[in-house]
Amino acid sequence: MKVILLEDVKGHGLKGDVVNAKDGYARNYLFPNNLAIEANAGNMSNLQSKQATEDKRKQNELEEAKKLAESISQLVVVVKAKSGENGKLFGSVTNKEIADIMSQDHKVNIDKKKIVLPEPIRSLGEFQLEVKVYPEVGTKLNVKVVEA
Repeated sequence: MKVILLEDVKGHGLKGDVVNAKDGYARNYLFPNNLAIEANAGNMSNLQSKQATEDKRKQNELEEAKKLAESISQLVVVVKAKSGENGKLFGSVTNKEIADIMSQDHKVNIDKKKIVLPEPIRSLGEFQLEVKVYPEVGTKLNVKVVEA
């Protein structure tokens, strides 16, 4: 029996897949637990329309992410921090601080988790950090750490 999976089912497929399942498994497990529906003509057309709208939504998100990445690549984020001898900072600059400064000074809201900081910045100077805006879209962010 052909069924459309409504959830990921281990060993059978992912959400939205059309798979062959044994009749008893489908009727006794998949259907009662709302994990799948029968793959008839009406359900197939609904699935195709949902996939089309999902693809369009993802395409729009990708375009927005590319625009955001372009604007981020042109920014220079200036972080003021206290430092001691030889330009070493008291403490460090973290991705949370950078995200907060971006939102306050440049009105660009981005999650701190998307700023890739291999290790906290512990000295004065200019740094280039990677920002992952979307799964396939990344850009470079210029960060300048200056004496407070």
